[in-house]
Amino acid sequence: MKHLLALFGFCLFTQTVHAGPQINVGVVYDYLDADKSTYLKRVFNGGDATAFVKVNILEIIYEADGTSREIPLTTQADITARDGLMASPARLIVPANGMQGSRLVFMGEREKERYFRVRFVPVVPEKEDEFAVSAEERDEYKKGLSAGVNVLAGYGTVFFVRPAETRFDSAINDGPGQYRIRNQGNSVVVIDEFRDCSVKNENDCQPTTKHHILPGRTFEFDKQSGREYRFTMIEGKATKVVELKG
Repeated sequence: MKHLLALFGFCLFTQTVHAGPQINVGVVYDYLDADKSTYLKRVFNGGDATAFVKVNILEIIYEADGTSREIPLTTQADITARDGLMASPARLIVPANGMQGSRLVFMGEREKERYFRVRFVPVVPEKEDEFAVSAEERDEYKKGLSAGVNVLAGYGTVFFVRPAETRFDSAINDGPGQYRIRNQGNSVVVIDEFRDCSVKNENDCQPTTKHHILPGRTFEFDKQSGREYRFTMIEGKATKVVELKG
């Protein structure tokens, strides 16, 4: 059975009339290596108004059948009992055409790989949001946006926390009608810039794709005569370009 991990960051779409904050969080996938416990994630604001951004984190649990579910973590205030990922700070005030960073800190066991969805959600600040602004500043901000922005746009990323003892072991099997890449290690393997092209016509290519293979899972693709397959296999800090023929 084909087990292919497809991970996509979510997006809250925006409907802008005039002006407002426009955030960008860079890459959608981030990886915490075995020898690290913190990761700095930068949030850029390319708009012409200040962005008030809340950082929310859910843990992604993958079941044996390939399905997944997302569960909330312990509250940010309960740091001592926390087992998972936390953002510090979890509230960002990003100036127009500026940048702020939130440090993602992992606390807990790392016997196996763990996965998290990190959401960066711009909001109109309210008192309960705990942003360090006065009531007058909140009111002024709301007035400035009321004529221009209906919905603020946010982004989600997927955060991989590698095991403390990371081990990579990928096997490529050349079957009669398929290639199969099996992840026999204990950490995610990335198949980047996967290209399926005609041997005779370099312009005859399928759209370039990216895939993640979780531990114990397999990425499969059909091989066809006259086609060639090229991709970069990324195992942690090691990369290898692979070329296969149909």
